[in-house]
Amino acid sequence: MAILETAIPWVLGACTLAVVGATLLPLWRNPHWLVRGFDFPRMQIAILALALLLLHLMFLDLECPGTWVWMALTGGALVGQAWWILPYTPLWPKEVKPALNPDPAHTLTILTANVLTPNRRADDLIALVVKHQPDVLVTLESDQWWQDQLAELETRMPYTIKCPLDNLYGMHVYSRLPLRESECRYLVQDKVPSMHALVELHSGDRVRMHFLHPAPPSPTENPESAERDAELVIVGRSVADTDEPVIVTGDLNDVAWSPTTRLFRKVSGLLDPRVGRGLRSTFHAQYPLMRWPLDHLFHSEHFTLIAIQRLPDIGSDHFPLLTRVLFAPVRGRDQQPLPAEQADQERASELARDQGASKSDVPAPDPSEH
Repeated sequence: MAILETAIPWVLGACTLAVVGATLLPLWRNPHWLVRGFDFPRMQIAILALALLLLHLMFLDLECPGTWVWMALTGGALVGQAWWILPYTPLWPKEVKPALNPDPAHTLTILTANVLTPNRRADDLIALVVKHQPDVLVTLESDQWWQDQLAELETRMPYTIKCPLDNLYGMHVYSRLPLRESECRYLVQDKVPSMHALVELHSGDRVRMHFLHPAPPSPTENPESAERDAELVIVGRSVADTDEPVIVTGDLNDVAWSPTTRLFRKVSGLLDPRVGRGLRSTFHAQYPLMRWPLDHLFHSEHFTLIAIQRLPDIGSDHFPLLTRVLFAPVRGRDQQPLPAEQADQERASELARDQGASKSDVPAPDPSEH
């Protein structure tokens, strides 16, 4: 018992230092995956910090000044993690207004699904498409096998963009609505495509859509996040100065609260419908305790939100994400995105420049389309 009583403070102290280190390390701008990886599990680290605080209260001597040092460090880590994730809880004001009296002619429903290339449950995805009737379906990690299986959707979604690849970066877009100016581009990395198109609503209004799936920072793919970060800011900067409706969606391999995604939101001026509504964590589908939001949809102020929901498991490591927005530019015009400072613009330029790319690499709006 004496040994246990002696060991507990040391164990709690070591855990506290680990939590504090995991909180501080992502503040370093180093793009290495070991650093950027700590952007992801902020919710889990916050829960661990809260548990540690309770254990400090239960097992440490509250009359000892050192106990309060440990508690202060743990509490600081908890506050630091909460600062990042609190906007993605119902405790925060909603960034996107709820839609009023949705008109089908102005409604746009998008289903974003990372299917996982070796997954063979295509019927589950097709069933979701039949059930939810999205206007646009984008699949990530879809290869030729997936293209063959999804071919039956073309009777109801005849407008397509196809890029089957077997390197985990294949991509397909299927649409009920006409697609104009559709393109498949490689903005930063060879064999990592993105897709871009104008989607024509039933009302005749046109929405510029960008479908993205940048490579993540990981020991097996990119040792650094530089390529992912560059692709996001390149697209973000490309839409910043346009007055046309814009939607960006896909598996961004980045969490909603990371510095890079926040920078993307700042330089693009796009809104995040998750803010004030909840995480809707889409990855990892098989590990409930290790989930975070990797699949996203961002949009311009032209839209309000009808619904955003995570759909059931389709055999992938990602859950599909279904988003319904309403084209309502009058109601949405006073929605406020994250403000961009001069330092944000400089940081975005630096990230794009380091990859030898610029906002001109993204398909630009065509004035004749307005």
